[in-house]
Amino acid sequence: MPRTAETASFQFNHTMVRVRDAESSVKFYTEGLDVLLFAEKNMGNFTLYFLAFDQGQNYKDISEEGKSQALFAREGVFELTHSHGTETDVSFASHSSGNSDPGKGFGHIAFTVDDLGVKIKKRLQDGKMKHIAFIMDPDGYWIEVVANGLKQ
Repeated sequence: MPRTAETASFQFNHTMVRVRDAESSVKFYTEGLDVLLFAEKNMGNFTLYFLAFDQGQNYKDISEEGKSQALFAREGVFELTHSHGTETDVSFASHSSGNSDPGKGFGHIAFTVDDLGVKIKKRLQDGKMKHIAFIMDPDGYWIEVVANGLKQ
């Protein structure tokens, strides 16, 4: 169905997940998956970390206002929300991964990659779906990794 004039400018901007330990989560995504930490916004009791893949722009040389405009003008942004103090609170549960009770709620996020050589939760050869693998982030979120150029 074609988009209407009212929705022609709509785009998918970002997904947010809560994290227990911001430092380990940001490190996992920026070092493990080479995602750019686009912006960090301290909101008082919590901090927002906006991650996205570099699209060839030099964000180091633009103002914070310019970064915010660029951030909300693009698709594929991943937001980590860290409530201060949760990293030391043993009773804190930041989320339900959705996979402890299959068929209900959140399931996973997905990245397309050239190399599946990462720490694996589900290997390609395991299960019925032989073309995908899963890794887990520090908070237990499942991340689907799909080979670049894969035809399903």
